[in-house]
Amino acid sequence: MANLNKVMLIGNLTRDPELRVTPKGTAICTFSIAVNRKFRDESGADREEVTYVDIEAWGKSGENISKYCTKGRPLFVEGRLRLDQWEDKNTKEKRSRMKVVLENFQFLGSGRGEGGAPAGGEGGEARSYAPRNAAPARPAAPAAQENLDEDVPF
Repeated sequence: MANLNKVMLIGNLTRDPELRVTPKGTAICTFSIAVNRKFRDESGADREEVTYVDIEAWGKSGENISKYCTKGRPLFVEGRLRLDQWEDKNTKEKRSRMKVVLENFQFLGSGRGEGGAPAGGEGGEARSYAPRNAAPARPAAPAAQENLDEDVPF
């Protein structure tokens, strides 16, 4: 049986990212985003539901998010779910927390007044960052030829 663990979210950072470094020098950035869902309830009233998601970004991706993102910044996040489990030291209760381990992301918005995105490019531009071992992009399709009607034999 096949398995799939893929998450794609767009939301706003709920706090400034926190960057730590492991003893071996690997960067780990932790942050949280708020994902809003608007809907109409049974009575016809407009409602909004907010889901808060913890995210962990490793390496260069984490460094870039920490450098260019601040609270309120919109961000597209792609990653996988991971369940952390531990025992509380004080109460000895089993605890758990679901988080997203980032694999790819894009800055959203203009970067002007929204967390200071990297310079360069037009406002509203999205920048994508993927791991170095990501698959290469496919070559562009050949351009359409004009006057195709002349080649049709009927």
